[in-house]
Amino acid sequence: MHIPDGYIGPATYGTMFGVMIPVWAAASWKLNRTLKAKQAPYLALGAAFSFVIMMFNIPIIGGSTGHAVGATLIAILVGPWAATISVSVALIIQALLFGDGGITAIGANCFTIAAAGAFVGYAVYRLIAGKAEPTSRRRWVGAGIAAYASLNVSALFTAFLLGIQPVLAKTPAGQPLYAPFPLEVTIPAIALQHLFLFGLIEAVVTALVIQYFQKNEPEMLREAVDRKQ
Repeated sequence: MHIPDGYIGPATYGTMFGVMIPVWAAASWKLNRTLKAKQAPYLALGAAFSFVIMMFNIPIIGGSTGHAVGATLIAILVGPWAATISVSVALIIQALLFGDGGITAIGANCFTIAAAGAFVGYAVYRLIAGKAEPTSRRRWVGAGIAAYASLNVSALFTAFLLGIQPVLAKTPAGQPLYAPFPLEVTIPAIALQHLFLFGLIEAVVTALVIQYFQKNEPEMLREAVDRKQ
């Protein structure tokens, strides 16, 4: 799901950097004001967790790859702003050191995977979990549904950014300069695999981890819902 270099043009990746720079700044400001000392290790662990699971890129039909992300899980534990920073750090390290995702596409990948994934997942979780007790079934059910929705939104955004390239940049002869496939190709190729496989994996992993916290550190879940974002 990482977008490589050369697949999106300057108009797209420049816009995505323009979107993400103020998001990163706002997230840093928010963390300086709200992140508690005991939550800091979860921020670091979240980045490491996201880094590891995103390295397991599985080839899928259509020439793309899919993977879990962990953005919703991190957002539930330490908030969506922290999750955006955490997953962004993982994505930037992957791009710079491992070539997993393009350097020019860092802004785009951080928007689709980190920011969109974290905030969509957190919003769905809050909607379902509400003010339920930390041990309530609504917590892990909501987490699973939220993780599924989050990953699929990230995949859809990625498919959209790739699919609009033939419209945005082409030669005088009409040949695409960057990603050559239109939306009617990119959306099925990327989104369907996440709907029927990777989204389910993300949901199960997230729900299981939340169940673990319910048994071992339920106050983390209470703080996650009571925290003002």
